[in-house]
Amino acid sequence: MAGVGPITQDWEPVVIRKKAPNSAAKKDEKAVNAARRSGADIETVKKSNAGTNKAASSSTSLNTRKLDEETENLSHDRVPSELKKNIMQARLDKKLTQAQLAQFINEKPQVIQEYESGKAIPNQQIIGKLERVLGVKLRGKK
Repeated sequence: MAGVGPITQDWEPVVIRKKAPNSAAKKDEKAVNAARRSGADIETVKKSNAGTNKAASSSTSLNTRKLDEETENLSHDRVPSELKKNIMQARLDKKLTQAQLAQFINEKPQVIQEYESGKAIPNQQIIGKLERVLGVKLRGKK
C-alpha cells in the first residue's frame, strides 16, 4: 500500500449554538445597539420582582414583628419526675435492663432511656405498653 500517509485527526472545534433569537428579539437588540452607537440615552426599567424570590416579602415583616413581640415561652411536655421514678422502680423490681424492657415493648432502648431521664415527650401508647409489660399502673390515680 504505497502512498498511504499517516492517519490524522481533525481537531477543529465544534460549536453548538442555542436556538437563534426570534425576529422580535433581534429587532429590539438591533434598536438598542443602534441607540448605543448613536450615543442616545438608553433608559432601562427594572421590573419590580422579576427573577427574584421576594413575592411575599412585605407580609413576612409583619409576621416576624408579631413573633418578636410574642413573649410566651412554648415547650413540649416532658415526662413528670414521678412517672420517671415509677418506670425505673418497676423495671428494677422485675430485674430488667433498659434494653430488655425496650425489647418487650418493641421500642428502641433509647426510648426507655429518654423516659427514665425525663427527656422524652410522653406518648400514651408507649406508657400503655410499659404498664402492660411491667404490670404496674403508671398513669392516673393509683
